[in-house]
Amino acid sequence: MIVDRLEAARFAACKSGLADLLADTVNSGASVGFLAPLDRAEALAWWEERAAEMAAGRLAVWAAYDGGRVLGTVSLAFPAKANSRHRAELVKLMVHRDARGRGLGRRLLTTAEGAAAAAGVTLLHLDTETGSPAEHLYRSAGWTAIGAIPDYAANPDGELRPTTIYYKHVAATALTR
Repeated sequence: MIVDRLEAARFAACKSGLADLLADTVNSGASVGFLAPLDRAEALAWWEERAAEMAAGRLAVWAAYDGGRVLGTVSLAFPAKANSRHRAELVKLMVHRDARGRGLGRRLLTTAEGAAAAAGVTLLHLDTETGSPAEHLYRSAGWTAIGAIPDYAANPDGELRPTTIYYKHVAATALTR
């Protein structure tokens, strides 16, 4: 399995697979900001909207693929404000239901953490549905929960659920992004 940061050309080649992954993730019950059923066209449009953020350097996206099939992804969102350049938000860590339970989520998380440190980022944060399987991954990887917000977001079935906020300090290894 290959995990690559997607630059413009590779993103264009992978966005169809990323759309399939997003639809699979939502339709299998993971809460990543969409309601089920999520159709492929909506998922593809969402990914296409990310291209401008990537081009502007505000979003870095990695994809894990095997034989050309996208099985996972993770992104880092970088704030535009000068006083926030030491931090980034970990967003859209997704693993296809066919690839879960084999360490791919941890590999993607480790990849993003390492890339953040290499970009001079010292603080990462994220939010995830309280009680979701993702919480085990984050806690076991050294992330610290700071609290939960009740009724923060609807899960794919439309039920309001709490969200837990996490952070992690990473050691910066460079000063530029």
